[in-house]
Amino acid sequence: MTAASYHRHAGPRIERDEARAVVGGVGSGGGAASRTAEGDGGSARSGGGAVSRLDEATGVGVVGPGAGVVLRSDEVSRHAVRMIVVDPGADAPPRLELFAALPRLLRAGDLVVVNDAATLPGSLPGRTAGGSVFELRLSGPVEAGRLAGVLFGPGDHRTRTEHRPAPPRIAPGDRVTIAGMIATVAGVAGRRAELAVRCDEDALWQALYAAGAPVQYAHRSEPLPLWSVQTAYAGRPWAAEMPSAGRPLTWEILLGLRRAGIAVASLTHAAGLSSTGDDALDRALPWPERYEIPRRTAELAGQTRARGGRVIAIGTTVVRALEAAAQDNRSIRLGSGVAKLRLDASYRPRIVSGLVSGLHVPGESHFELLAAFAPAGRLRTAVALAAQHGLSSHELGDACLIVPA
Repeated sequence: MTAASYHRHAGPRIERDEARAVVGGVGSGGGAASRTAEGDGGSARSGGGAVSRLDEATGVGVVGPGAGVVLRSDEVSRHAVRMIVVDPGADAPPRLELFAALPRLLRAGDLVVVNDAATLPGSLPGRTAGGSVFELRLSGPVEAGRLAGVLFGPGDHRTRTEHRPAPPRIAPGDRVTIAGMIATVAGVAGRRAELAVRCDEDALWQALYAAGAPVQYAHRSEPLPLWSVQTAYAGRPWAAEMPSAGRPLTWEILLGLRRAGIAVASLTHAAGLSSTGDDALDRALPWPERYEIPRRTAELAGQTRARGGRVIAIGTTVVRALEAAAQDNRSIRLGSGVAKLRLDASYRPRIVSGLVSGLHVPGESHFELLAAFAPAGRLRTAVALAAQHGLSSHELGDACLIVPA
């Protein structure tokens, strides 16, 4: 797939190219479209035994048992995102700011790290040799013609994942059709499956972008165009779902960070699925996820920590990658790895000082991850403030910034 054909799907090329120039155009090449082609979204990744309490159909999140405080689920323009700011160590209460104020809220010498993974068209239509239909939702990058993901029965995103029919039975060696391509079932474990596609790489990517759609959930009935779930600096198509904390980082804000003396660097992390509708699978999320950290990012992180600066992660995928690669409190390993960390209130970050995230309510795994950076009580106060001001959760909603003074 050419750069031009990808950008017809992914949105305005000028803004994306300018934004990627600001973050340095770092990250490894390769993959489809030579870097020209996340959850931090969906209903919720369940981790550490936590079960999401977000209503997928309505998008309403309940804050604590019986509390009755809810967050909206409206889509917010990336240029109009608001943000709750939390200082985990100060007595000052959380406050409301515009996301565009981010350069002012950080300080010279800080390092902002983004996830430059582009969002895949990860919802793929399939059919068995017997004619039964299914959906495969990719759970990670496409590797050497292998498509790994989770199977769903007939239906689409308008039906809550837990209410989707079971997929048809398939077994290793079966032939199926996926996104119009012939494939062989390479492996099956419950609803998780891996398919091997029989075509060359160019044909594979053309078929994926022609037949696939972004993974989405029942809280939004209208289909999402692929460009709407890309960040401005997206590179390789590695993410099953958008690394959504970076969605409001427009190139104006990125340039503002640079003008304020705040460095911006990138890594690539294969953000996976945020929900499968299967309780056992959801309790194991997030699954191990691939990442790559370029030399520039590793060096900048080490230099920033050494001089007492703060490393600010844009999204929980960046937290997982940097902390998985941490060698000590001041250095990280560059190159490829697999993030297996499960972060919660008991974890003490070694590299990341603060983060930008979406808004999450108690009971969601992402709320538990945020508790690694701020006390749970302060986070609940922040959620209550967000509800009071009508802020929106979900991958296309508003944000929070947790950063020590």
